Amino acid sequence: MAANNVRPVVTLRSTAGTGATYVTRKNRRTHPDRLVLRKYDSVAGTHVLFREER
Repeated sequence: MAANNVRPVVTLRSTAGTGATYVTRKNRRTHPDRLVLRKYDSVAGTHVLFREER
């Protein structure tokens, strides 16, 4: 992925404490705060919240 200040690459880490991560991009202009998505955690075997890690 090309370097871009408006759409940086962010890491999402599971709130279940399993250490599972996702890597995605976000638009800083439309979402200036930390990203929180509900995604599947393969270690926990269920859907949990994933929060943006800085």
